[in-house]
Amino acid sequence: MHSQQVTAEPPSNDRAERDSTVGDVPGVRWSPASGADRAPLVFDVIIAGCGPTGAMLAAELRLHDVRVLVLEKETEPASFVRIVGLHIRSLELMAMRGLLERILEHGRQRPAGGFFAAIPKPAPKGLDSAHAYFLGIPQPVINHLLEEHAIELGAQVRRGCAVAGFEQDDEGVTVELADGEQLRSRYLVGCDGGRSTVRKLLGVGFPGEPSRTETLMGEMQVGVPQEEIAAKVTEIGETHRRFWLRPFGEGVYSVVVPAAGVSDRAEPPTLEDFKQQLRSIAGTDFGVHSPRWMSRFGDATRLAERYRVGRVLLAGDAAHIHPPIGGQGLNLGVQDAFNLGWKLAAQIRGWAPETLLDTYQAERHPVAEDVLDNTRAQMELLSTEPGPQAVRRLLTELMGFDEVNRHLIEKITAIGIRYDFGEGPALLGRRLRDIDVKQGHLYGLLHRGRGLLLDRTERLTVGGWSDRVDYLADPTAELDVPCVLLRPDGHVSWIGDDQQDLDGHLSRWFGKPAD
Repeated sequence: MHSQQVTAEPPSNDRAERDSTVGDVPGVRWSPASGADRAPLVFDVIIAGCGPTGAMLAAELRLHDVRVLVLEKETEPASFVRIVGLHIRSLELMAMRGLLERILEHGRQRPAGGFFAAIPKPAPKGLDSAHAYFLGIPQPVINHLLEEHAIELGAQVRRGCAVAGFEQDDEGVTVELADGEQLRSRYLVGCDGGRSTVRKLLGVGFPGEPSRTETLMGEMQVGVPQEEIAAKVTEIGETHRRFWLRPFGEGVYSVVVPAAGVSDRAEPPTLEDFKQQLRSIAGTDFGVHSPRWMSRFGDATRLAERYRVGRVLLAGDAAHIHPPIGGQGLNLGVQDAFNLGWKLAAQIRGWAPETLLDTYQAERHPVAEDVLDNTRAQMELLSTEPGPQAVRRLLTELMGFDEVNRHLIEKITAIGIRYDFGEGPALLGRRLRDIDVKQGHLYGLLHRGRGLLLDRTERLTVGGWSDRVDYLADPTAELDVPCVLLRPDGHVSWIGDDQQDLDGHLSRWFGKPAD
């Protein structure tokens, strides 16, 4: 098999790692070979899949000097231009790593409202973020920017390389490619999509519901004036919720129509399929032509039973799939990568507390469950049946209350997430917005992917954790608490003003202090 390699050479020095036992796990084949018979550990982490999740994870690991190889089965990036969206929390994460300005150049901002079941309600005022908007961006562009970012940091990316098998033991994972080549790493992460080969080989269950409703979706040009389209969409939208044409500029529209009665679901849809459905529902095909891309999606909803088995982990669509309603899929995967990256790096670098890597599933699995539930609810609200339509009218009325609207927009954009760090103030476990500090903006201090102690008392210290946690004394910070400890993903892991208490929480998240 021919494979193209795009690379910045990884450092050749080995890395210390905490000695962890992976134990006997049903369905996993542990290699009985002795250490002398195994291939040498060339990489710390191999990532299967170079979509947004895989590329973001690779970049996060490289911030901590972890040797990373990303394997992508496709020989070339996708050529079709599909518009995807970054929600508020993902925009914040990009700002934390110094990527936001680069990404904004290629996207179109629009207000952060109307996401939940396409109910046309504006976002509530005063959302708790400096980036309270939605960014539409072509999928090939965001894929390229994130892959470029990972390569700039030193990740290797090999295209035309598909994972065909793997074996794990108490020291690492031997990965076999489709062409028979074998590679060796400490960990393997499957970021290889909803049909994940890694998940299937791992034997992890993927329970949920199969697809019941099919929808056509594409981007194409139209041949009638925008005013005519807008009037017709408004009229039809009263009864057909899975129908819309939305402008993307330069005569290009996003077109969504039900797929009922259209060609074999196993076959890619055609332009004639779109015309047929548009004529059936709207009485006109709007002169659609020159499609950029066309696809069909269902409402299958599934969640992996486990995110980790030994030294193999899952992230992104490999761990969860759901309908695209609300535009949460890409965002959920990128946020998985931010949660996992620093924890896996800590394990490899040897300072991770014993249970740190387990918190990846403990924190992200419930988040995915919530996303799956809200997409299930949204799909029900798109039904043309009288019952769901009555619920939709009631919810539309309820969203007129600020508290309801705010709750739903914070859910969709992921800024309402609170991880369970135990009892404490309301801010504990939540992400901290990009507040002003004396050096400028808080997120500018998180570019290196390290923890941060923000000390308004100017009395505390990070002491022996200074190789993992930065310190900022800033009595002017926009906070109503004395001090906060931030994890590398921006979530507040401690609030207080007592050094002994702080040391305990530094140990909890960042391991033992350096000698």
